[in-house]
Amino acid sequence: MTSESSPTIGLPAGDDVFPVLPLRDIVVFPHMIVPLFVGREKSIRALEEVMRADKQILLATQQNPSEDEPTPESIFTVGTLASVLQLLKLPDGTVKVLVEGVSRAEILRYTANENYYEAHARRIADNVGDQVEVEALARSVVAEFENYVKLNKKISPEVVGAVTQLDDYSKVADTVASHLAIKIPEKQAILALPTVVERLERVLGMMESEISVLQVEKRIRSRVKRQMEKTQREYYLNEQMKAIQKELGDSEDGKDELAELEEKINKTKLSKEAREKAQNELKKLRQMSPMSAEATVVRNYLDWLLGIPWGKKSKVRNDLNYAQEVLDADHFGLEKVKDRIVEYLAVQSRASKIRGPILCLVGPPGVGKTSLGKSIAKATGREFVRMSLGGVRDEAEIRGHRRTYIGSMPGKVIQSMRKAKKSNPLFLLDEIDKLGMDFRGDPSSALLEVLDPEQNQSFNDHYLEVDYDLSSVMFVTTANTLNIPPPLMDRMEIIRIAGYTEDEKSDTSRLYLVPNILMEHALEAKEFSVDDEALKTVIRRYTREAGVRNLERELATLARKSVKELILAKKKSIKVSPKNLEDFLG
Repeated sequence: MTSESSPTIGLPAGDDVFPVLPLRDIVVFPHMIVPLFVGREKSIRALEEVMRADKQILLATQQNPSEDEPTPESIFTVGTLASVLQLLKLPDGTVKVLVEGVSRAEILRYTANENYYEAHARRIADNVGDQVEVEALARSVVAEFENYVKLNKKISPEVVGAVTQLDDYSKVADTVASHLAIKIPEKQAILALPTVVERLERVLGMMESEISVLQVEKRIRSRVKRQMEKTQREYYLNEQMKAIQKELGDSEDGKDELAELEEKINKTKLSKEAREKAQNELKKLRQMSPMSAEATVVRNYLDWLLGIPWGKKSKVRNDLNYAQEVLDADHFGLEKVKDRIVEYLAVQSRASKIRGPILCLVGPPGVGKTSLGKSIAKATGREFVRMSLGGVRDEAEIRGHRRTYIGSMPGKVIQSMRKAKKSNPLFLLDEIDKLGMDFRGDPSSALLEVLDPEQNQSFNDHYLEVDYDLSSVMFVTTANTLNIPPPLMDRMEIIRIAGYTEDEKSDTSRLYLVPNILMEHALEAKEFSVDDEALKTVIRRYTREAGVRNLERELATLARKSVKELILAKKKSIKVSPKNLEDFLG
């Protein structure tokens, strides 16, 4: 690339009068050939004058493109003198004109011509400056322009070849500037710069800035394209899978089931961890054949995960008078035990969360430990679930089996929570002293996490593999003896139920046992009765126990034999007394 040695090249400076054509959204640089569509009356008259007088026209850009009648003050003072190459009048009254920029010009003042814009203007000669500096800048501009064209697909690659062949550095700056996707004020600023060096520097800076933006745009487009391709691929594969399933005879039920599962996941108040797990499992299920064994495993898992209560709570009653009434109605005697239970409920009613010790009802069989648990649930308005720990030796029965095993399922804790359908039931752990231990693990250690208030808010079942909150559950345990592992006993408050006195057994029989037995055996009160002496004889001679379980059995035996006598002997009523007691019980 070469240039003449003269410090200034181009047309000599001079002060002439030129018609002015205000432009809206374009800056015309010298050496550019551009078509313009002209519709304003003044602008058309200016072009007619140019054609009549065979003179050049001054192209100057408006500062506000929306102005139809711009004032001289709203037109930039530096513009481009241009020659009109071709003019064509269109049927709608507008004019299409082809112009070629010749040189820069500065508007000095406007004339009083009212037919069209006209101004005195001075041609601006190109000041090349230092030859070495301008050549280095021009090379940098051309090299950077090649990169710009590669990123901006709107510019033809042929333009790069044309720019490379230019010998005039001013033309290099103007040609590159005209092809940059920059704002009108920025292009106007380049046009107004007096020296070629300044123009090249400004063009280079703007081009580097535009290249940075284009590179980011390219990365975004590539990322979006990859994502779209991935989405389209997944859609295509899903459609193929649906077609294959249809050919294999799979019904539409699979789709409905997946839609139901998705709706259930969205409606259930799962924890964040559980929701992510459920969505991942559903995604895997969509990609499986409904008839495959693995699909059944995933479907069962989702059924369990969505089947347990997440945030569904019963409204807890904190009425201590009602609790006392329920306990008195369901259990005769045991005053100290009932008082201690009411005290416990009183403390819990004032606490926001159950963080006190776990109640452990210890006493011989038949004294009403399990029924006391039911009464507490009734008094507090909680759902009641019972889990028997007698003979449990495998830790997996508490915490569940991992899904790698065939036929795996959650442990008894999660199973009981599903049965309760509420996340705050009364959970009775029956016969906790009967827990066993063998090579399969220690279930008592697994229960520590269940019963410890500091840990049970994140109970992790091996099958579910997500944390489940048990902190709202009210745990009550029962035992016959204190043969309980020390770490478990440390987390429980022992309430001893010594048993019933003879009078309490007698009253319990009258109030609870006999009415229940009459109902179970379809007897009326007038058909069957046991006098007080006979009842005391049964208690003393036939039962000898702390509870009333055997007493209930003996009374049931009396009722059965009485029913038999009523039917066979055609009797209307039978009264059991000490005289005939041996005939019934031997």
